[in-house]
Amino acid sequence: MDLRKNEDGSVDIYCGPNAPAGFEKNWIPTVPGKNWFAYFRFYQPTEAYFDRSWPLPDFEQISTEADAQHAA
Repeated sequence: MDLRKNEDGSVDIYCGPNAPAGFEKNWIPTVPGKNWFAYFRFYQPTEAYFDRSWPLPDFEQISTEADAQHAA
């Protein structure tokens, strides 16, 4: 996959009905007005996850310019 990476090498993934401008490759589409949940499949680092030396962070809600325009 050709994901857009941050300067530190990490990758932000965006979930929602519309892709944020410039982050279309990092976007997972959702259905407006419908609930959803995420599965996370581990290939590596399984041991680090299970011994809790690498925690899987929660999703964080962000506001985008499109959200602000939709609310107005």
